[in-house]
Amino acid sequence: MVEVGNITIPESELVERFVRSAGPGGQNVNKVATAVELRFDIATSPSLPEPVRERLLARRDRRVTGEGVLVLSAQRFRTQERNRQDARERLAAFIEAGLHAPRKRVPTKPSRGAKERRLAGKRERSTIKQGRSGRDWD
Repeated sequence: MVEVGNITIPESELVERFVRSAGPGGQNVNKVATAVELRFDIATSPSLPEPVRERLLARRDRRVTGEGVLVLSAQRFRTQERNRQDARERLAAFIEAGLHAPRKRVPTKPSRGAKERRLAGKRERSTIKQGRSGRDWD
């Protein structure tokens, strides 16, 4: 079970697969399936509120498949249990990112003084450059 804020995701919605890891562990890596591939179906999960689901699916994240399934691969640690815990923590962090709605941007305009300062600077630059133009010194 994964808990994030007021959202609880039951074990039945998580699919874990254990595969051989490429990380540390020496010859043990070749024998023991310690890496965890955690799958969570965002699109059909009844645990997620609709606005959170939409925000998570709208994110441009390569870990989310076209069908709306989040696939997390954890192989940082040597033990299966620690990798499982790491994958669940990363799932919680991903869902946490979708909990908060981004604030709407308020478009602003430059003030009159700022426009005047910008144009004055352009005029100064222009006169400097015009002064550099080829003059006949004969």
